[in-house]
Amino acid sequence: MSNLNNDENLLVNENFADLLAETFSESTSVEGSVVRGTIIAIESDNAIIDVGLKSEGRIPLKEFTAPGQDPELQVGDTVEVYVERMEDKDGQALLSREKARREEAWVILERSFEAQERVTGVIFGRVKGGFTVDLSGATAFLPGSQVDIRPINDVSALMGAPQPFQILKIDRRRGNIVVSRRAVLEESRAEARTELVSNLVEGQILKGVVKNITDYGAFVDLGGVDGLLHVTDIAWRRINHPSEALSVGQTVDVQVIRFNQETQRISLGMKQLQSDPWESAVDKFQTGTRLSGRVTNITDYGAFVELDDGVEGLVHVSEMSWTKKNVHPGKIVSTSQEVEVVVLDVDLTKRRISLGLKQATENPWAEFEAKNKIGDVIEGEINNITEFGLFVGLTEEIDGLIHLSDISWSSSGEEMLEGFTKGNKVEAKILDIDLEKERISLGIKQLSSNPVADAVEKVRKGDAVTCIITAVTEQGLEVRVGDTLSGFIRRGDLARDRSEQRVERFAVGEKVDAVISQIDNKNSKLTLSIKAREMAEEKQAMAEFGSSDSGASLGDILGAALAKKDDGTEE
Repeated sequence: MSNLNNDENLLVNENFADLLAETFSESTSVEGSVVRGTIIAIESDNAIIDVGLKSEGRIPLKEFTAPGQDPELQVGDTVEVYVERMEDKDGQALLSREKARREEAWVILERSFEAQERVTGVIFGRVKGGFTVDLSGATAFLPGSQVDIRPINDVSALMGAPQPFQILKIDRRRGNIVVSRRAVLEESRAEARTELVSNLVEGQILKGVVKNITDYGAFVDLGGVDGLLHVTDIAWRRINHPSEALSVGQTVDVQVIRFNQETQRISLGMKQLQSDPWESAVDKFQTGTRLSGRVTNITDYGAFVELDDGVEGLVHVSEMSWTKKNVHPGKIVSTSQEVEVVVLDVDLTKRRISLGLKQATENPWAEFEAKNKIGDVIEGEINNITEFGLFVGLTEEIDGLIHLSDISWSSSGEEMLEGFTKGNKVEAKILDIDLEKERISLGIKQLSSNPVADAVEKVRKGDAVTCIITAVTEQGLEVRVGDTLSGFIRRGDLARDRSEQRVERFAVGEKVDAVISQIDNKNSKLTLSIKAREMAEEKQAMAEFGSSDSGASLGDILGAALAKKDDGTEE
């Protein structure tokens, strides 16, 4: 009897253990999984859901809808929920709709990743290095470099709006998902580029968005393909930098100027959509016309002046001022300054207009010529002293030059400048007025007569004179005749006899007698000859004392002549 009882107890214990194991198995298999449940009641802000367990569970209604929206739930609806625990401390099943959605999302996302399909998500927050994206319940990371094709300063416009993403990496065990919006845009861009390029023709007008601005132009996104809008093709007027007319993100109308099929390079233009202002330039800008314009650019060689929208002319540095020479244009005019100019030349073929700034003002050189003439004596202040002369102020704007050679009749070289000081006043005679070269030549020495010229007028060719040697050179002797005249005796004129034509026979300071053979009136220079003097004396002796035919030798004749000269008896 006792054995029977023992067997019954053992059977009961085994059945209880099996039941407990089955219950535990069911609990284990249900917990941590998504199951279907039925809404049996809606109380306050919670839905009561039966999932077939011993007790029902509660889920807040907000987990069934997006923020700000009212849930559309009714008793009897079937929903999928996530079982966190069979029972909580209150004996109720612990359920979650949000985690169920997340589990559903992971399954869908893994399938999309394997199939390389795009997924839809919403950017909802910022984190270090990027943003967080809601992918139907699963949270993904969007790196900052993967937001767009180009950097975006403000992403607020993208947040909260559903948009496609490409999954780059997914790890369900670690709960890690990395997505890219840029990959989707690049793929769409490639498709648009292919379609756009296949239909692209020169002359076509397109709408684009300024993508980037450089010093030489702007890159315009035409919708999948970029084109270069060069700075010279933005407008007919001068633009120094593209940022003066364009800004990043600006929508513009452009025309395809050139398209290279091989390199896929597209050149764009904006000014081509406007009328060419040069077409009417021939009527507006005639030679000699006086106009007003604005200085747009200054260079080393001149200044550009805008005459009309898109039409510029160049004022060369030589046409900027009547008096300021070798001065940088920037010291005469400034950018944006309004100036009066005169049209000097128009070349429509080369699209060039030459302008004059100084021609719009009175010519001070012409004014001076009208009031003064060559030979007038004028007084002025020494404004500058250079190695070649003195600059004397004649008016507020112009100077006259007293060249070194026109300071003194008697002196030469740099000693001419001694005694002159900047700021001193001097008198000078006007020697020349050259309007073309804009020069006025003055002279101080011309205020008195030229003593050398006076001395030249007193001598004649053939005159015998006594000279003082001032220099001995290989070519001959430099001499002074009287106090003012200078002359030269060539080596071949040093003596009648060839053997005596040696410069070493003479010394500086020695006196010699010679005959004037040539007079240079312009330079007041004499050419003299000792040889000619000797031949003249020989001829005279022969005439006075007979010839060799009478029996007297040439030596006797010359000896007698010289003796007579020494005695002072010669007439």
